Order: sequence, then C-alpha cells, then structure tokens
Amino acid sequence: MSRVPAGRTTEPTTAHALLRRLHDHGVRTVFGVVGREAAAILFDEVDGIDFVLTRHEFTAGVAADVLARISGRPQACWATLGPGMTNLSTGVATSVLDRSPVIALAAQSESHDIFPNDTHQCLDSVAVMRPMTKYAAELQRPDDVTDLVDSAVAAAMTEPVGPSFISLPVDLLGSEIDTSPAHPEARTPVKPLGAVEDGWQEAAQKAAELVGAARHPVLVVGAAAIRSGAVPAVRALAERLNLPVITTYIAKGVLPHGHELNYGAVTGYMDGILSFPALETLFGPADVILTLGYDYAEDLRPSMWQRGGEKTTVRVSPTANPVPRVYRPDVDVVTDVLAFVEYLDRHTADVAPKTAHDIAPLRERIGEFLADPGTYDDGMRVHQVIDSMNTVMAETAEAGEGTIVSDIGFFRHYGVLFARADQPFGFLTSAGCSSFGYGIPAAIGAQLARPGQPVFLIAGDGGFHSNSADLETVARLNLPIVTVVVNNDTNGLIELYQNLGHRRSYDPAVKFTDVDFTALARANGVEAVRATTREELLAALRKGTGLGRPFLIEVPVHYDFQTGGFGALSI
Repeated sequence: MSRVPAGRTTEPTTAHALLRRLHDHGVRTVFGVVGREAAAILFDEVDGIDFVLTRHEFTAGVAADVLARISGRPQACWATLGPGMTNLSTGVATSVLDRSPVIALAAQSESHDIFPNDTHQCLDSVAVMRPMTKYAAELQRPDDVTDLVDSAVAAAMTEPVGPSFISLPVDLLGSEIDTSPAHPEARTPVKPLGAVEDGWQEAAQKAAELVGAARHPVLVVGAAAIRSGAVPAVRALAERLNLPVITTYIAKGVLPHGHELNYGAVTGYMDGILSFPALETLFGPADVILTLGYDYAEDLRPSMWQRGGEKTTVRVSPTANPVPRVYRPDVDVVTDVLAFVEYLDRHTADVAPKTAHDIAPLRERIGEFLADPGTYDDGMRVHQVIDSMNTVMAETAEAGEGTIVSDIGFFRHYGVLFARADQPFGFLTSAGCSSFGYGIPAAIGAQLARPGQPVFLIAGDGGFHSNSADLETVARLNLPIVTVVVNNDTNGLIELYQNLGHRRSYDPAVKFTDVDFTALARANGVEAVRATTREELLAALRKGTGLGRPFLIEVPVHYDFQTGGFGALSI
C-alpha cells in the first residue's frame, strides 16, 4: 500500500480535529520540523494556529517549553517519525525537569506497518517518551484524537506540570472523520491543578506559629509559587513581616532585582565564584526555613540551607514530597501555594515585623565583582559581561519587564548570581535538565511570549554552537533578540570539573579551535560585532537594543579558576 494519500480531501480529517482541539485549549503556535506526514497535514487546516519551522526538533521542544512556562498555558511542538521524534525527546526531557506543560506530537509509521525496530524509521515512540512525560499515547482510531488531546492537556497541567506526548500514525492523521458528534467544551485549567491534603490548615497553623516565634525566618521560593499565582501575595507577606526571600535559579524575579528583601538566587557554585562564604551568609542565621513551591529539580539542595545553627523547616507544595531521603521537613503542607500564603498572612496578622539578618558583606562582595574596572589581555570576565547586560537592560526595559536568558555552562552560574530579573521568569535557564544548547530556543520562546520587551541571551561558545543553526530561525522570524556569545574556545564548566577532580585540565576533552561567531551570525542573516572591552560591549548592547531585529555580540572571555569553595556541589 502506498505511503502517500491519493489526493487532498476537502472533508475534515484527523489533522483538522487535532489542530482544532489544540486551538480550543489555547494553543496558537506549533514549533517543529515536518517529515513525510506533510502529505496528511499542512498545519493550515485551522485558522489561528501558526506553525514555526525550526532547524532542529530540540529547538522546537525548548521554544514550546519556555512559551508554556511564561504564558502558564499548554504549548505544542511537532516532530516527524523516527529520528525526528528522538531529536524532540531532549526537548521533552527539558520540559519535564523544567516543569512546563508542553504537548509534544510526533508522526508515526502507518498503523498497519508499525513494527518497531524493523519498519523503516519506525521506533516505539510511546515507549521512548513514556518515562519522561506525564501522559503518552498513540492514536488508534481517528475519532479519538480530540479525547487524546484533552487527556494530554489535563496531565500536562497537573502539578508537577510537564509534557504529554501523542504519537500519530500518518495514515490515521490524514483520515476523514465524522465531525457530527459534538465534543464537550475544552476545559483548560486556569492554573495547574495540584494536590490538597485533608487538614492542611492544621499544618499551616503550625507553620504560622513557627514564623511568629522565629527570630530570623527566611522564605525559599521555587517556580511552583509562580505557577500558583502567589507572587503578589509572597511580596506582600515578605514586606509586612520583613522576611528575606531567597529563590531557586528559575524563580528569580519573585522580588525585583533591587528590592531590599531580595536576598538573591542560590547556586552551589556561588562560594567558589565569589571566594566568599555566601551560603553561610545567606542561611547561617536563619532559624526557620519556609520553602514555598520548592522543587528539588530546581537544584537548590536542602544541604545548602543547612548552614549555621539548627533550623526548623516548613515545606509548602502542591505535590506530595517526592524526595524524603534528602528533604524531610518538620512541617509538610500539601496545598496550593497561594492558598497557604494567604492563610499565613491572616494567621500572622498580629506578628511584629522581623529583623532580617544582615547580608551586607555578601552584597559588598557582589558589588566588587560587578564594579570590576579591570582590563584583561586574555579576555573579559563574565561578571563584567553580565554587569554590562544589566546596565543596558535597565536603560531599555520598562519597569517590571525584560528577560535575560542563559544557556548552559559555567557562565550560567554567574547569571544566577548577578543577572537582573524584575519579573517572574525574568531570568530563564534550564534549571532542572541543564540542556546544552538551550539558549537560542529559550530566547525564541521568551521573545514570542513577550513581544514588546527586550530579550537578552548569554551563551557560551560550546552550547551556542551545538544549536547555532537556529540563528536562521531567529533571523527568519525577525525576533529582536540580542545575543552575547562569551567565547573562550572551551567547555569551561567541564574544565572546572577537571580541575576540581584532578587539579589540572586535559585539553583534548574541552578545547575547541576558534570559531568566528560574527561571521556565523552574518551567514544566517544576523548582524554581528565583536567586543573586547566594557566600553565596546556597552556600545554594542545599546546598538542591538535599538535595531528592532536580531543582533549578536561575540565577547572573548577568560575564567580565573579557583578550585576551592565548591563543596556545596557534593551530593
């Protein structure tokens, strides 16, 4: 039997029903790469959905991940069968560990020819995707496609949020279907659904009593607090009780960058980068730790806050505790984060403001880094690059706007420490999966989610070039992303680990030959310059923000490795 349908039909097909139901759930963009299933689906079958062609399926997955994270709504990505699906799988893995409600879709061989590992390009897609998705299914009957989309959305929007996957045999995708049976209205949760334990208020009352009696309580905030809509309530509570707020990588921006109670985001690399006891300064005096929407996948480990004196811990989450071996809180409140914060606010109404513990020495140390006036022959320092990005972002973005995206590498941890974030998800990185090459697709997703706001991307030469083909996608879409490639011709984070483990590095495992990233950018339709000093970088960033189109800046950098201070990385 031919793999190509006899001709296009004007009758509704499974493809129509699929796209219509995605549209009903609020999906307006599908990112992806199409294969021979193009004979069955054009992606223009339903008005109101745009198809964004990417150069790689991984890009499609991460762009959907970030658009879903910022919008709080399900978003979709597409791959062809076989290797297209396996390419997409890393994007799916990113969205499960980074907690985004992605609907991943992939074509499959004809329903009568599905013999995984024997049929041309045929793999058991559901078996591949099931371990890293909330829901995975293969279409068996064309009329079921609407129900599969509903199931996929319901699973993706249940905490912990994450991806769902549907495998679509190409013959069924192009099949005519009967549209006369009316389907119920699509129900897309306004925010993710979470667990609520009976009697959670009793545990919340214990938490309120602990906060009332504490001398130095601290809020540790994760992304589930943002997803719950709790950010305004967290800010109000923190300001009323004078509670310091510390965040995971991805929850930066819960309090604005310059807020006095914003004690920053935590990375296990911070003591080593700063050559300063940052974790001890942040957590040492704390006697009560309230983790609001805490998620172990966000890489803030409980061992990091167990500094200094004895502490009582309160966990507040819309999921049951999945990691009791590493985090066994004294009080566990399983409920919606917003509901808890509102309860805590009411039940501490008579509590006087606390005296926030002093972190002035840490802020002074960070200030020293950001003010570094040095000129270095071997390349700029990453903290100088990020300070320059912060400066121009502050000049360009409206209050409470702007996004800095970080790819994966050693520089990312400088971003966690130093990058400004004045809104939730104002700093974006792959906190859970740390997917190399994340930067370009994440910036695409961020710019599409926030079209009127500046988006800056910082990427290392290794991660950037692992996925640099999608510079052409940025240019084709004319997205005004300003990209800074910090280039040391090295996988710098791996060189750090070599030095941590062996007190030396081994160049064949980490060193590259030189790539002219400005020429690469121009070849893909993106204007580009090279900057070697603060003054040149500031001028380039200001130029880039004023262009209204993509712009790339290559900056030679150098890391001064200090092998001490990284004990917090031990598991």
